This record gives sequence, C-alpha cells and structure tokens, in this order.
Amino acid sequence: MDFNDNQPIYLQIADHFCENILLKKWQPGDRVPSVREMAAEVEVNPNTVMRTFTYLQEKGIIFNKRGIGYFVSEDGFEKTRALRKQDFVNKELPLVFKAMQLLNFTVDDLLTYYQQYKNSQDKGSNDK
Repeated sequence: MDFNDNQPIYLQIADHFCENILLKKWQPGDRVPSVREMAAEVEVNPNTVMRTFTYLQEKGIIFNKRGIGYFVSEDGFEKTRALRKQDFVNKELPLVFKAMQLLNFTVDDLLTYYQQYKNSQDKGSNDK
C-alpha cells in the first residue's frame, strides 16, 4: 500500500477497509484480516493498524468477537457509505467547487463530464 503525507496512515488504512466494503469484497458478517495480518500486508506497525480498527469500531463499521477476530457489522455497508459521503462533502467537494470557480467551470459542464464517465464505466462493465 502506498501512503501519502496528506492524511494519517491509520485513516488511509481505514479507507482501504471502506473501499473493500463498498466494493462488496467484504460482506456483512465477514471476518476481516487480523491486526497482525494487516500490519504485515501494509508494512506498518501493528499499533497503527490497531488505531484503524478502533476508529472503524467506533464508527460501527466493524466489531470484535473476543478471541475470534474482527468482522464487518451487519449495517457496515450503510455506515461505510454514510462515512465516506460525509468525508466527501466535507473534504473533497470544497476543493472541487474552488477549482470550478477558478476555472469558470459550470455545473452543466460537470454533469456532461460525469455522464461521460458513467457511460465509460457502464461500457467497461458490459465488456466483461
């Protein structure tokens, strides 16, 4: 996993977990990699991964079965989507809006590019 300097590592690992949940690679009730497994996979200190697990557990995305491991919560998908949506609105959209303003880019322009993106995604999924 490649880390950037713009965000704490534990949150970048949390983003990785959230992406796996949103892509439905990890379903509700699925066991997620252990702290040690994840630390070895992403090559960070287990304490950093434990901080990720604590964060995701506080958000209700994962839960711990003592002695067994961590699992995706039954409503983990919905909670993950809500968390990512909130982060997007609070962090990403202001940057998009600022760029749009600087570039004199309209909402109609944005819709056009978004539709092109969706069409290319739909075409790519139909090719499989």
